[in-house]
Amino acid sequence: MGSIRHDASQEMTQHTEASKRGKNKKSKWRNPGLLLLLPILLFLVSFFVVPMLYILYLSFIETDDLGGANAAYSFQNYVHFFTDSYYLSSLWLTMRISLYTVIVSLLLAYPVALTMARSSPRVRGYIALLVASPLLVSIVVRNFGWYLLLLPNGTINNFLISLGIIEAPLKLLFSELGVVIGLSNAYLPFMVLTIATSLYSVDPDLEKAAAILGSSPLRSFFSITLPLSLPGIVAGCVLVFSLSMSAYVTPALMGGANIPVMPVVAYDQINSLLRWTFGSAVSYVLLATTLISVFVFTRAFEVGKYKEVFR
Repeated sequence: MGSIRHDASQEMTQHTEASKRGKNKKSKWRNPGLLLLLPILLFLVSFFVVPMLYILYLSFIETDDLGGANAAYSFQNYVHFFTDSYYLSSLWLTMRISLYTVIVSLLLAYPVALTMARSSPRVRGYIALLVASPLLVSIVVRNFGWYLLLLPNGTINNFLISLGIIEAPLKLLFSELGVVIGLSNAYLPFMVLTIATSLYSVDPDLEKAAAILGSSPLRSFFSITLPLSLPGIVAGCVLVFSLSMSAYVTPALMGGANIPVMPVVAYDQINSLLRWTFGSAVSYVLLATTLISVFVFTRAFEVGKYKEVFR
């Protein structure tokens, strides 16, 4: 009788464990988090991954016969890009303008972000509203505003001439300087808000302790505030650099044909010259250059940070 009860209890235990395992499997498959991610995953795959793969496919077609019957597949488009000095100079021009934009944005954004971090919550909200307000206006409208300011007979040149600083108008428009001004104006809010977010986490008592120990405000800034805000600086630089590398509207309006940056070159190859295959290769060279530059920059920062920790 006891053995029968023991066997019955074992069967009940096994049945209970099996039912629990079944419920766990069902709960994993019915995870609401996965279902919530499904729409965005479908959107990204349909409108980003698939088009990018198709552009990659086009970049390896040697001829412009996209029908596929007479298409030849090779690296000829990439070889042509890296053996032509015009396209190499365009790539270097794009990187140089993006680096200038990062430097200008960082120099202008850091004081604003530091002011936000040291202000009261109410003042901080007003400053954040002012910083983000240009994002509410179309970038085309903002560029046309700068276009009028930077003309040879525009407001800036007339103001400098009236002050006697210059005698002849400066070439601010259709130049690298004009493109850097337009890009800095477009992406400055991203740099400010990114650095400010990092500065919010800096404890103000650290600077007070440094002052008590005899440290000057300048030394406290370079020893405490600036190092602790480096993650925000790196994130802002990466964001502004990536956006500047892929910008089309601002270089096209502020630089014109005199500043052939990579996005403008890719657009002209595809839409003006109808060279879809070579334009696709130009697009992927731009993408690869941006990813490699961002990876090298972030990796160098991480290595430097680790060296500082283990020094």
